[in-house]
Amino acid sequence: MSIMMKERFESEELKLLRMLKAREGLVDDSRFWNLEKGYQGEVLFDKWFSGLEGDWIVVNDLLLDFAGSLFQIDSLVIGGDRVYLFEVKNFEGDFLLEKDRWYSGSKEIKDPLLQMQRCETALRQLLRSLGYQLPIESNLIFVNPEFNLYNCPPKLPIVCCSQLNRFSTKLLKQSSGSAKLTARHSRLAEKLCELHIMKSPYERLPEYKYEDLRKGIVCVGCGGMDMRHHYRMMDVKYAEVRKIWIWLW
Repeated sequence: MSIMMKERFESEELKLLRMLKAREGLVDDSRFWNLEKGYQGEVLFDKWFSGLEGDWIVVNDLLLDFAGSLFQIDSLVIGGDRVYLFEVKNFEGDFLLEKDRWYSGSKEIKDPLLQMQRCETALRQLLRSLGYQLPIESNLIFVNPEFNLYNCPPKLPIVCCSQLNRFSTKLLKQSSGSAKLTARHSRLAEKLCELHIMKSPYERLPEYKYEDLRKGIVCVGCGGMDMRHHYRMMDVKYAEVRKIWIWLW
């Protein structure tokens, strides 16, 4: 059974950008869409992993520091005999891997494997400083079914959406054959939560003026503001309680 030590929540930057987007307060919304898509991908990963039945301690969305260097972890899972580091991407479309370079169309992009490897190195050093020698198994997870990666060597620690079922079988096999979780594993998870940096220096909060924002009520369902109010009242049959249903659309 998985133990959730740290939940995942939207960043303050994403919350603000989402509100500004609804109220037409963003001049450039590219940053919003990047954060929104990334967060939705992480939520998809969380939903998938929560369906697995192994014994793990899950610590999501960590921002840590070691020797003055910050590193982010999308999802860290502590097992009996190892630590899993998951870098989650919600890329969509056709990508090419050629001589350690990543391309989206003809445009070269940052190497997500290199990003994950740097994070793994920093995490290993941090764990050793805390007195833990657990091996780290890192995996780059692409959760979007519309993602394709061409020319990918099979030995790379990359898992695409179509491979998640087989990957889950591997994880469950490792979990069933590993040592049991102990209080020492729990203390590690608690320590990592204590070391988590709440305020991210990577956040870029835009400037805005209240008078420039569109006023009104934002729909919690779609985020739109073009709503009309319709009121209906109905009696519940066989009950004395009267309920009022309000639709906003």
